[in-house]
Amino acid sequence: MSQAHALDALIEALRCLPGVGVRSASRMAFHLLQHDRAAAEQLAQALQHACQSVRHCRLCNTFTEQDICSTCQDPTRDSGLLCVVETPADQSALERTQAYRGLYFVLMGKLSPLDGIGPKDIGLSRLLRRVEEGQVREVILATNFTAEGEATAHVLSELLKTRGVQVTRLSRGVPVGSELEYVDLGTIAYALSDRR
Repeated sequence: MSQAHALDALIEALRCLPGVGVRSASRMAFHLLQHDRAAAEQLAQALQHACQSVRHCRLCNTFTEQDICSTCQDPTRDSGLLCVVETPADQSALERTQAYRGLYFVLMGKLSPLDGIGPKDIGLSRLLRRVEEGQVREVILATNFTAEGEATAHVLSELLKTRGVQVTRLSRGVPVGSELEYVDLGTIAYALSDRR
């Protein structure tokens, strides 16, 4: 592989990252090769190690290096609460709040018929099996508030209601510390209709 081909291959590989186009990928590649080859080597080794070591937790489907992740193994967690999220990044965001002490199930996606993503693609059968094991008393649907996230939450809600568990959804509304004049109209409208 010639140097030009190696550089093109690096740029193309960097383009697979979300939000990275040709120009951004080029800047990253040139920076790594011109100014920080040690960081480039470290990045390559870390990526290769992660690809070889990281897998899905047998219980919750998140990323882990063990068969069962540390969250699922934690005996202080409330095994009766199961929070369903779309991605490990969503799980991490919830964990940073330190407000939730239950367990998780990570879908690794959301329903999107236009993109060909159906129930089998996001592990709904694994989620239903976990709920049917009998320990879960409440499932908290924490999918994103996008059209696909809402559709996913709706489908999950309908499937779970027949399983004898309580199904709840994350609340939406005006963010804490915000001023109404800067909040989008849809958020204000939802907060008004869902007021308590």
